[in-house]
Amino acid sequence: MPKQRGKQTVALASPVAVASSACAAGKKEGLGPLRHSIDSIYENSLQGMKSWEQAESAMQRDALNLALSKGNFPETSIQYLLAGDLLGQCIGSVFAARDCEIPFIGLYGACSTMAESLGLGSMLIDGGFADRVAVVTSSHFCGSERQFRLPLEYGGQRTPTAQWTVTGAGAAVLERSAVSGNPNHPRISHVTFGKVTDMGIKDVTNMGAAMAPAAFSTLTAHFEDCKLAPEDYDLIVTGDLGSVGSDILRDLFMKKGVSLGERYTDCGLLIFNRDDADAGAGGSGCGCSAVALCGYILSGMRENKWRRVLFCGTGALFSPVSAQQGESIPSVCHAVRLIGGNGSCNT
Repeated sequence: MPKQRGKQTVALASPVAVASSACAAGKKEGLGPLRHSIDSIYENSLQGMKSWEQAESAMQRDALNLALSKGNFPETSIQYLLAGDLLGQCIGSVFAARDCEIPFIGLYGACSTMAESLGLGSMLIDGGFADRVAVVTSSHFCGSERQFRLPLEYGGQRTPTAQWTVTGAGAAVLERSAVSGNPNHPRISHVTFGKVTDMGIKDVTNMGAAMAPAAFSTLTAHFEDCKLAPEDYDLIVTGDLGSVGSDILRDLFMKKGVSLGERYTDCGLLIFNRDDADAGAGGSGCGCSAVALCGYILSGMRENKWRRVLFCGTGALFSPVSAQQGESIPSVCHAVRLIGGNGSCNT
């Protein structure tokens, strides 16, 4: 049976295999440092569809189909599909899934959705409710700008703290390790679900500052629950704090006398070139951490670049309505511990 570690962490009884993964992204993302780990790169924002929202759904379905194909999994073998995005009512995921014959579980955790879906999917499997599930999340720059900010035609100037929503989607197939039979697959061993954290930040162009305290809270809980330290990981990656939030997170830990060191980075810093002025403080959106994880990070684990990875999805849980009403920005962070093939869980 799974075991509760401390107040917020679950140690899975048997680590769940990430049996396959794939990602798709837009042209801008395809010019960035992670381009070689992206399975499919699109040349324009519409991708042959009539709207940006339709394009996001098509991109999400492409990522899922690629993940299934790479693992030689028929769609009928997937028992649950856990999916989410940034659009109202999660329409990006809903319309991507409407032609699937898979039971659908829609999720919303803003940019933390990839980590949330991995955690819940692995718990479904470890709890004995499924042998194989798929998780997929996405975002689209143009669709997100239309929903959360100003029309692109307005041409508003972006602040230095603003982040660029990634046009991208990532999908992974999770499988019971005994079913997988492949000891080289990266595996999920622990899940730490975070609490909603709100430090009163109201600036919707500074998501990093709003989300950093949530990342600090969840990382602290994970280390305490598992009796671990940053040094026990080869890679700790948040998504997506950008440059502003990452610096704040480092400072918060330094005040506790803890250095995250060079093992720590952020998906928002990985996906775009640092000299890209349009990207501002870095990437954001559900698709940012999904593309980084399902391409770059999991590929690195399969190549034994990293053996122990802590993947921490961070999400700003606001809406256009709450922002217009002057509300602050509540945030959350969920952490998933990944171990390489044959890697030890330690706890």
